[in-house]
Amino acid sequence: MDIQQAKFQYLLRLGDSSLIIGHRLSEWCGHGPILEEDIALINIALDFVGNATSILAYAGKVEGKGRSEDDLAYLRDEREYRNLLITEQLNGDFATTIARQFIFDTYMYFLYEELKNSKDETIAAIAQKSHKEITYHLRHTTQWMFRLGDGTTESHERLQNGLNDLWMFTSEMFEMDEIDALLISEGIAPDLSIIKANWEKRVNEVIAEATLQIPTTLFKQKGSREGKHSEHLGFLLAEMQYVHRAFPNATW
Repeated sequence: MDIQQAKFQYLLRLGDSSLIIGHRLSEWCGHGPILEEDIALINIALDFVGNATSILAYAGKVEGKGRSEDDLAYLRDEREYRNLLITEQLNGDFATTIARQFIFDTYMYFLYEELKNSKDETIAAIAQKSHKEITYHLRHTTQWMFRLGDGTTESHERLQNGLNDLWMFTSEMFEMDEIDALLISEGIAPDLSIIKANWEKRVNEVIAEATLQIPTTLFKQKGSREGKHSEHLGFLLAEMQYVHRAFPNATW
C-alpha cells in the first residue's frame, strides 16, 4: 500500500466517524430534554458534519478519482464505511447519548490535538479548526456526566447503564494497523497508544468525580476498519442517503 492509498483510508476513518456521529446527534432535533439542550445537540451535530465535509472533500482529492465529499457520503454502501462502531450505535435515552458522546468526544479531543501537528498541512489545518469545536463538545458532555452521574438515583443508574452498554466499543478506537504504522512513520498520523493513555486518564477522572464506575466488561467489539458494522449502520445510511440517491445530481 502506498502513502496516498493509506492516507485515503485514514481520511475515511476520520470523516466517516464524524459524519455518522453527526447524523446520530441530528436525530435529537425536536426531542431534547429541554429547549437549550435540543439546540446544543444540533449545533454539535452540525460541527461534526462540517468536520466530515472538510475531511471527505480532502479524501476525494487524495483518492484522485474525481469523487466529491457528497459522492463519498451518499454513494458508498455500508461495507465501504470506516466509521468507528461506537458512532453508529442508537441514541437510546439522553443518558446513553451523553455516555456515548463523552467517550467519543474525549477520544476526538486528544486525537485532534495530535493531528494539529501532522506534517500533512491540510490535515493539520482541519484539525486546528475542529479542535476548537471539540473542546466545547467535551466540556459540554463532561458537565452532563457530572449532572447525571451525581444527580438523582435514576439519572445515575441510566448513565451507568449507558456506559456499561457502550464500553465494549472503546478498545476499537485505539487499534492500529499497517495504515497507522505507515502514516506514523511519515509524521502524518499520531501514535494511538499516546491517545489511549490520555483518554484513559481523563475518562477515569471524570467517571470517578461523577460517582460512576468503570465498566468491567472484557468483551471487545471491532470490525469497522474492515467494513464490518452493526445492523444499525445500514438503517442509518438508508435514511441519510435516500434523497441524494432518489434525486441524483439535484442541487438546491
